[in-house]
Amino acid sequence: MKIVLVGYMASGKSTVGKELSSKLYIPFIDLDNFIEEGEGKSVSKIFEENGEIYFRKKEHQYLKQLLNSEDSFVLSLGGGTPCYAGNMDLVLNSDASSIYLKASLKTLYNRLQKQKETRPLVASISDKKLSEFIAKHLFERRFYYEKANFNLTIDDKKVSDIVAELRILLH
Repeated sequence: MKIVLVGYMASGKSTVGKELSSKLYIPFIDLDNFIEEGEGKSVSKIFEENGEIYFRKKEHQYLKQLLNSEDSFVLSLGGGTPCYAGNMDLVLNSDASSIYLKASLKTLYNRLQKQKETRPLVASISDKKLSEFIAKHLFERRFYYEKANFNLTIDDKKVSDIVAELRILLH
């Protein structure tokens, strides 16, 4: 069983993914962490030293490697992953089940406002401009996210409830 979680940053892909993987007794993989292990450096270092195009090529290669493996897992993709290099089509044409963890602009804003120091992409954006930044990104990315096999709205839900809903969806 392969499960791929997509969605915007702070939509809960890692948190939900870890919980779901423990309930299903299969490994959890965060694609960014998988890339960091493979490359021997952080994603931000890869961006800094090699640029975004290099990173997106590597991201595609590692995603393909995981999807082609025989292993079962819950995989959390980076927020931008589905939007580049035909990655969403790669997921859809694999034997994985994909789920879009759909969060409202309000939910994402509230979460990202509290997590700014751990989120390099939004760390330097003022609270005033953060909402506009998220809205613009969501507008650009929603098309890719919504291609997922399942779309699950996660606003105002506990992780345990989201995981329970996912288990129902997947069976």
